[in-house]
Amino acid sequence: MTEEGTLYGGDVEQEMNRLNNLFADQQQAFRQQPVPDLEQRRNALSRLQQLLIRNSEELAAAVSSDFGNRSAFETRLLELFTCCEGLRHSRRHLAAWMRPERRRTSLWFQPATNRIYYQPLGVVGIVVPFNYPLYLAIAPLTAALAAGNRVLIKMSEFTPATAGVLKKLLAEIFSEVEVAIISGPAQVAEAFTSLPFDHLFFTGSIPVGKKVMAAASRNLTPVTLELGGKSPAIIAPDADWGLAVKRIIIGKLWNAGQTCVAPDYLLLPEGQQERFVAEAQKATRAFYPTISGNPDYSAIINQRHFQRLQELLEDAAAKGARLIHLHSEQQPPQENGRQLPPMLLLDTTEEMRIRQEEIFGPLLPVIPYQTLDDAVNHINDRPRPLALYYFGQNRDSARQVLENTTSGGASVNGTVLHVAQEDLPFGGIGPSGMGHYHGREGFETFSKKKSVMYDSKFSAVPLLYPPYGKRAKLLLKWMMRG
Repeated sequence: MTEEGTLYGGDVEQEMNRLNNLFADQQQAFRQQPVPDLEQRRNALSRLQQLLIRNSEELAAAVSSDFGNRSAFETRLLELFTCCEGLRHSRRHLAAWMRPERRRTSLWFQPATNRIYYQPLGVVGIVVPFNYPLYLAIAPLTAALAAGNRVLIKMSEFTPATAGVLKKLLAEIFSEVEVAIISGPAQVAEAFTSLPFDHLFFTGSIPVGKKVMAAASRNLTPVTLELGGKSPAIIAPDADWGLAVKRIIIGKLWNAGQTCVAPDYLLLPEGQQERFVAEAQKATRAFYPTISGNPDYSAIINQRHFQRLQELLEDAAAKGARLIHLHSEQQPPQENGRQLPPMLLLDTTEEMRIRQEEIFGPLLPVIPYQTLDDAVNHINDRPRPLALYYFGQNRDSARQVLENTTSGGASVNGTVLHVAQEDLPFGGIGPSGMGHYHGREGFETFSKKKSVMYDSKFSAVPLLYPPYGKRAKLLLKWMMRG
C-alpha cells in the first residue's frame, strides 16, 4: 500500500508472520484489559514523552540518515517538539475527555437520564509515510493511547533507520501487546491494511489512500485518511509583502517541500510576479546561504522522488513555463544530487503536470489573478485542498475567502503551523482526506462514543403499551402536536 520500491533489508515472510502474531496477541490482550484507567493512560503518555526527549539526538540522526540529509533542527522543531506538545496537551486534558457526558433526556422519558461513555476501540493500525516519520507515527499514537487502545504501527520502507531506532526505543517502555512497530515493503503494507483493525489510520498520497480505503472496506474497518493535494497560498492586494513572502517561502522549503500542508502553488495579483520573484530570492538566500552541503536544507528522500521532481520541471519547461532559480546555486552537486535547489515557475498552464499533481518538493508555481473572486474561483474549480493560506490585512476580505472556499484547514498570514495547534482538529476533506485528529478530536477518533440510557421505573412509557386504547391514542396525538 506504500509506494513501489523498498529499502527494507529484512525477511519479508518473517515480518508478515510477526504482523499476524502481533495482531492476534494485541486482540487477546485487549480482551483481557479492555479499559485502561486514567493513570495507566497518563503514565503511558508521560513515558513516551520522556523517551522522545531523552533520545532526540539519536532520532534526528536516524531521520537524517534516511533522507541523505535532513536538518536536525527541523526534526526537533517540526517533529519532536510537536510530538511533545501533543503528549503534554493530552495528559493535561485526558481526565476531562474521559469523563462521561450528560445528555438531555426528552420530557416524555423523564426521569430517565442519558450519558455518553468514551470506550477504547481495541486494536488500532497506523500507517506512517516517509516525510515526517516521527511526528506522523507519534501524533496518532498519542491519540490512540489516550483513548486506551493497543497499537500496531507500519513504518515506511523508505525510512528504515528511523523505523529501527523507533522500534528499539518503544520496546523500552511498551510491551509488544501494547505498541509494536512493523516494517517491510508494499506487500507487508497490503497485509497490514487488510487486517480487521478496529480503526485504521493512514497518512499518505491520494492514490494509495484509495487502496487503503478499499482494503479496509472488506472488513468494514473505519478509516481516517490524511492525504495531501494542492494547497494554495493567496497574497491579497493589501498584504504585508515582507511577512507574506518569508512565511510562504519557509513553509515551502521546510523539509524541502516534502510536507503535505506546504504551499503547493501561489495566487497573487496580476503584475506582481516579478516583485515576488525578487523578494523570494532574497528570503531564500537569507534562510539558506548555501544549498550544497547545507545541514539546514533537507534532501529529497530518494532518487525516485528526485527524478519525479526533475520530470515535473522538464514537462513544464517543454510546455512554455519559465523556471526561476531562487538561489545562486542552480544545480545539485554530484556528490549529493538530492539537495534540490528551490525554484519558482511562471507562465504555467493547466496542461502541465506541475499544475495537476501534488508537488511535494521545493518547486512553487506562481499564478496571477485579476480579482480576489477570481482567486476563489480558481480554488473552487479544483479538488478541495488540505490547507489554504491567505495573506492580507483586511479582515472582511479574509473572511470572504474563508467562507467561500472549503479546505481541511487554513491559516491567515501564516503557513503550516496551524498543524501544531493541539486544540484545533486536523484533517482533510474529500480528496485531501477524511476524519480528524489532534487533541480532543484525536481522542474521539480512537474512541467509541457509547450512548447509555438509565431508565426509571417511574417512566410514562407504560401508558403507551398495547392494547392501544383511547387513552394511548390521545396521548400519542398530544405528543406529536406541532
